[in-house]
Amino acid sequence: MDVLIVEPLEPEVMQWLGERHSVRYSPELARDPRALRQALFNVRALVIPPSVALDAQVLHYAPVLRAVGRLSSGAENIDLDACGRAGVEVVRSVTASAVAEAEFMVGALLAMFRRVPVLSPEGLLVGRELGGATIGLVGMVPAARSLAQLLTAFGSRVIGYDPAVHASDNVWSRWRVEPVALRELMEQSDGVCVQLTYFTRYQGLIGERFLPHCKPNQVLVSIAHSSLFDEAALADVLATGRMAAAWFDSLEPGALDAGRPLAEIDTLQVTPRVAATTRESRVRAAWAVARRIDELLSAESTPQRGEFRSTAPDVPLDLEDDAKPG
Repeated sequence: MDVLIVEPLEPEVMQWLGERHSVRYSPELARDPRALRQALFNVRALVIPPSVALDAQVLHYAPVLRAVGRLSSGAENIDLDACGRAGVEVVRSVTASAVAEAEFMVGALLAMFRRVPVLSPEGLLVGRELGGATIGLVGMVPAARSLAQLLTAFGSRVIGYDPAVHASDNVWSRWRVEPVALRELMEQSDGVCVQLTYFTRYQGLIGERFLPHCKPNQVLVSIAHSSLFDEAALADVLATGRMAAAWFDSLEPGALDAGRPLAEIDTLQVTPRVAATTRESRVRAAWAVARRIDELLSAESTPQRGEFRSTAPDVPLDLEDDAKPG
């Protein structure tokens, strides 16, 4: 069998793959890890949802696996190091959800600017506009490019920070984002958008060194892994009112449990990881994953072990054309 699909794909994508390769569609395997392992022996490509873990132990049952695909851009359920050692390419489109994520963050900013009033010079509680506001972007990922374009159209000043992108990199000028240090970004921004790709070295990056310096009445929206934040420091700036509101598109399990710093913070809003999920983004991602899997399986030569090519490099990427193949 060539391709085992565990995550639902668009019907036309399934048909396109089925015309080129032997395809088995078994979404029920997502709920049965043992049956999934048993099904992997002769599978060359696998498409899985975020709920299915793929680590070295599972890869042991997949001796001919060449590719594993995910529709969403994250890979928290996939052991990238183990895949690299096994010569398995992790296939995902890092740009398919960029527009969806950017629109989500703009919507969150607009909502918080209007729903969380500030005191005017006349003593009135009023909302704010994006036009004329300074918005800080943390993380120069593909969504940041779309976000900068939208914010510029609103008339916002856009500044940014990324620990992996030097201030001299031309990506800043191409995306029309002014590079600044993280503390400067927190001090100047009326709104902050966090979409930085998470690595363990960034755990707690946005914490007590920077959050207490946030501009008064700042709002923050994050679609990034919540481990980027120090919970106690975030809770403190929200509880004291220095930061007016925050919106996270998912938090770590248990983060809102009684006794945790963020419990009972009424200016914190959490959504269940919906930023990247739109009808359009799933179609783009499905075609991108299917196209790459087809390329790999159709290749005459098999890549040598160790030629692992990540589809989510640390450097920022331009938005690519995820159009449907002919």
